[in-house]
Amino acid sequence: MVAVSSLEPLSGQYPKRLEWAGYMLGFGLGGFFDGILLHQVLQWHHLLSGLEGSGFRDIRVQILADGLFHVLMYLIAFAGLWLLWRARHDFAQSGADRRLLANGLIGFGVWHVLDSVLSHWLLGIHRIRMDVDNPLFWDLLWFVLFGVAFLAAGWLLRRSRGGGAAPGRRFAMPVLVAVLVVVAGPIAALPPPDTDTVLVMFRPGVTAADAFAAITAVDGRLVWTDRSGQLWALELGPDTDAGQLYRHGALLVSNGLLPVGCFTWSDV
Repeated sequence: MVAVSSLEPLSGQYPKRLEWAGYMLGFGLGGFFDGILLHQVLQWHHLLSGLEGSGFRDIRVQILADGLFHVLMYLIAFAGLWLLWRARHDFAQSGADRRLLANGLIGFGVWHVLDSVLSHWLLGIHRIRMDVDNPLFWDLLWFVLFGVAFLAAGWLLRRSRGGGAAPGRRFAMPVLVAVLVVVAGPIAALPPPDTDTVLVMFRPGVTAADAFAAITAVDGRLVWTDRSGQLWALELGPDTDAGQLYRHGALLVSNGLLPVGCFTWSDV
């Protein structure tokens, strides 16, 4: 007879009610996270923002759809809590708390993967940001940051053993660093919103003529440049999309002081 303390959290060991409690709680929390943050706090979209028609332009219809969506998430979260209550005695098993957390992370990631594929790309009922020229960028960013990354974290946690060595732990840090690089790169490359002056770093090989072509494309005015001709401070014209600078050889477009510190090698 195997002692409870020696049980390893392998697939199929824990009762189904404990497994599904984690999945459903994570899935419901993923829906709440999206709804509260994107629909209400940031107000980037509503559930049905991508649908055409006079009825969908009524904000009351959009808010009602958001409310019904949250009711569904309440039902899923309640079902997860009910399963968790039924599985309360199963926490005597070694690693049960770790398994619940791992499945919660997986459920959270599954929600974002499902929302991206179904709502954003197949049905098109909304996108992460409805007011940008390139909504696919934000869709993919959200997909990787809150879908793929959470699925990977949950999978790694499921692979680890509560009381001993963790076979997947040696890969956890490289995977985490890779995800952070993939996510941080696009975030750092986002042009600053609602600003008149930007600092632009052009890639090596971009000539002065190319840089002035970029300035003309954004209806900008040169404020300052360094001797290398790669770092430029520009004043943008009204209603200008700073993202156009990337089409003309820009590596970074920012309005912060961080690039100045990073590029102190340049001669003014």
